Amino acid sequence: MITTQALTGMVLAGGEGRRMGGRDKGLEPFAGLPLFAHTAAKLEGQVAELLISANRNLDAYRLFGRVISDVEPGFQGPLMGIYSGLRAANTPWLLIAPCDTPHLPVDLVAQMLAGIQSADIAVAFDGQHLHPTVALIRTALADDLQAALKSGERKIQRWYAHHNMRRVDMSDCPDAFANLNTAEEKSRLEAQCLPAREVP
Repeated sequence: MITTQALTGMVLAGGEGRRMGGRDKGLEPFAGLPLFAHTAAKLEGQVAELLISANRNLDAYRLFGRVISDVEPGFQGPLMGIYSGLRAANTPWLLIAPCDTPHLPVDLVAQMLAGIQSADIAVAFDGQHLHPTVALIRTALADDLQAALKSGERKIQRWYAHHNMRRVDMSDCPDAFANLNTAEEKSRLEAQCLPAREVP
């Protein structure tokens, strides 16, 4: 069984936010907090250390954890962020989650740890779709991922497919993986955070 001390958590917040007009999506206000803080809250207290993968506005992110930037600049995508996290982690395991999925399950860490079993990578599965940026990864794979990146690989699932990977069944809560890419999606997801009105 993987213990808390063997686990580093990381919020992926290093993207360009192109569909948000180039804004830093992780810092978008959402239900009273920066968007990425909702993901961070699902990891805090359940990991030995919390990392934030960010490539700009680093001081703002440092309020919540140790900030790491991509080892190679140029916004090369989440696989580069994952590699940078694998390198930075001081534990045998890295649990990643995206900054734009504010309704992730509160027991995300427990479910991922239970689902890894004897695999090297565990990926959340909502019953229909894999969510490759919600994953538990053995940090010893860092060198392998470095080689894949050097060969030009940028697709997360293609890299996962080369390894002993398990799906973690979270089909009981598929809505938890709804992500925010546009202002419209932000409004819709934010409304779900509001308490229901009492009917007079």
